[in-house]
Amino acid sequence: MSKQLKELVGDLLGICRMLSKRNFMPELHPATGTDSPCEAWSIHENSINYRLLVILWPPCGHSFSLGPTEQLPASPSRIRVVLECTCSREQLLGKTWCFLHRAGDQPLRDQDSYLLDTLCTGNYLDVEKVACWVQMLVASAWLLLPQSQHCQLTVLPSCRSCRFQLTGTPGRQMTTEVVFAVAQGSSGAHVSLE
Repeated sequence: MSKQLKELVGDLLGICRMLSKRNFMPELHPATGTDSPCEAWSIHENSINYRLLVILWPPCGHSFSLGPTEQLPASPSRIRVVLECTCSREQLLGKTWCFLHRAGDQPLRDQDSYLLDTLCTGNYLDVEKVACWVQMLVASAWLLLPQSQHCQLTVLPSCRSCRFQLTGTPGRQMTTEVVFAVAQGSSGAHVSLE
């Protein structure tokens, strides 16, 4: 049963990635590596609890960088969202937007980053906003999976992660918690948003 739950969550994250690409939002990728536990299981008589670390990959035209440790008290995160120039990519691919520079007669796009408007406080990722967005994303993605015809997904209250419960198998309760991090460099290390 735990293998099936892991595969189901993997399929769900795959659909989430597809949906988030449409709006220049972060992609959700299961963490891999050995620097910290990436997943944890708790299996009891009639319940399975699964905790998974998910890395947020920035969309095209954005990057994540570790901000200074001394920030204003109002800043909820150390992860800064930086807009990047994609002009050369735009010329090659034809339809990519550059958030920093004009495209013909178009106005500057620096204020049109949906990611900044939705998931950030200032220019920093806000874990509570990320959690709320992922909860809505998971609920939408669930409806696109064939398993949604047989199982019900219920998003559980959580302000710093995405917790959801699957019900459908009589007498069996499956709860998954997705916690967030961003990659730090290419070494596979990551910084948690918790």
